[in-house]
Amino acid sequence: MLIDSFAAPMFATNCWVIATAPGTECVVVDPGMPDVSHQVTELLEKHNLKPVAVIATHGHLDHTFSIQSIADGYEIASYIHSEDRAFLANPEKLHGVEFVETLSGMTFSEPKDVREVRNGDVIELVGLSFKAIHAPGHTRGSLMFEVSNEVLVSGDVLFAGSIGRTDLPTGSAKDMEETLRKKVMPLSDHLRVLPGHGPDTTMAYEKKNNPYLKSLVGRY
Repeated sequence: MLIDSFAAPMFATNCWVIATAPGTECVVVDPGMPDVSHQVTELLEKHNLKPVAVIATHGHLDHTFSIQSIADGYEIASYIHSEDRAFLANPEKLHGVEFVETLSGMTFSEPKDVREVRNGDVIELVGLSFKAIHAPGHTRGSLMFEVSNEVLVSGDVLFAGSIGRTDLPTGSAKDMEETLRKKVMPLSDHLRVLPGHGPDTTMAYEKKNNPYLKSLVGRY
């Protein structure tokens, strides 16, 4: 599996590109802000890849800012959980007051082809299987994706040594605890974890070292 990434200039959001090999089709995950279309194009050209879909792990703007320009520019579909879809066009409703002020004067709209994803959906793309895991807590529509039993795209649910914040609109500490207990802890140790921010890790390492998961050992 070919996996490459770059961190968007604002908030250092990881934009992941996933394919089976160079010279094939690929999926773009969480293109952030400001417009990172140029960085995505450079990454695709580096590996001679053709994008066929854009996936959003959740609706926060630092993960979705560039979705419309990339999806519509390449004329490809975008995938997001049904609970967070509305925030593609109205991202201010999912952020705190200070961040919303920075958006004044900006307008947003959905890409032309948006496909809603729900828990358990399996999306077959580029020769890989993207199994959707609804993981509320960071946002109500947060998703993780288990990719062909090799990789976990964890978005802002699970980080190396930490978890996503729960204090923004639709976030919930209670939901996050349930997500960690019922959705994250049962995942296979061998999975490589590709988070929304920071370095990649593994499920084995996080179960052993992440304080938020260590406290749940034996409770799921």
